[in-house]
Amino acid sequence: MGSDSNSRGDRRIRVLIAKPGLDGHDRGAKVVARALRDAGMEVVYTGLRQTPEQVAEAALQEDVDVVGLSVLSGAHLSLFPRILEMLKKRGLEDVLVVAGGVIPSEDIPLLKKAGVAEVFTPGTPTAEIVAFIRSNVRRR
Repeated sequence: MGSDSNSRGDRRIRVLIAKPGLDGHDRGAKVVARALRDAGMEVVYTGLRQTPEQVAEAALQEDVDVVGLSVLSGAHLSLFPRILEMLKKRGLEDVLVVAGGVIPSEDIPLLKKAGVAEVFTPGTPTAEIVAFIRSNVRRR
């Protein structure tokens, strides 16, 4: 009678899209948010210039299954591990964390080691992001 982790149940996948740090551009984050909505997911967008604490608190308050982080500023190696730490502190270690933005390929293994499930760089088809989330989300 149990359901597997990919079953949709009564609740749609809830995703928080966050722009931590000092980035002033969010077009890519909005494109991804729209694609996820079009795929039937519920999406909450934090807006620009969020602190790691604000991102983690929003994830808790919104009861999300996924946190999508977007950064263009180059601060991903300091911001993303801090956000993962803040999520864990709030008991949200089962939330799937994905990232995107301008992230050098040599930094991707470091982010994955820190707990980011996948990193999507510019030009990644949105269908690939949708498929990854559907295949890897753990329903809360």
